[in-house]
Amino acid sequence: MGLSFRALGAALSLCLLAACMSGGLGASKGSPFAPGAAEGDGVDGLLVGHRLMEAGEYELALKAYYRAAAEKGATVDVLSAIGSADLKLGRLGQAEQILRRATEKDERFVPAWNNLGVVLMEQGHPAEAARVFQIAYGLDSGDSDSIRQNLRLALAKKEKPDYDPPTDRPFKLVRRGVGEYLLLTEQ
Repeated sequence: MGLSFRALGAALSLCLLAACMSGGLGASKGSPFAPGAAEGDGVDGLLVGHRLMEAGEYELALKAYYRAAAEKGATVDVLSAIGSADLKLGRLGQAEQILRRATEKDERFVPAWNNLGVVLMEQGHPAEAARVFQIAYGLDSGDSDSIRQNLRLALAKKEKPDYDPPTDRPFKLVRRGVGEYLLLTEQ
């Protein structure tokens, strides 16, 4: 019994000594161990999500956007970003629902309108997509080439439902004699 009281006393003494040190029980500045709680504000979840989207990490971006929604609320920026991530992940139903909420929240937010149009095109609704792209194009004052191109494609699909835009096929240059060449498309 005397041994266990001594061991308990030694352990208690070590804990008291550690608590009296300048760093307390946490890691000191020169310590190789990770610090405890982070101090200051964290990085904006929306910004992190945008960077992850650029890197093609759509699932991680979606998580960052959800974190931004928890921090900032369901703003039009956050809703549009979540809808865009869902679109990239192929979750078209979810993307449509979120992007519609974004356009209801702010009827002048061009990226939400454009992305909603893309979702509608992907779902095979070119007439509604054309209407949505027209709204985006009008709000943008025609400044965006990508919205203009989306609108053209939707209008072409609407007018001719079986319209298939030309695909970029690689060309092959074949020499046919002296100074005569023939361009062939590879199938």
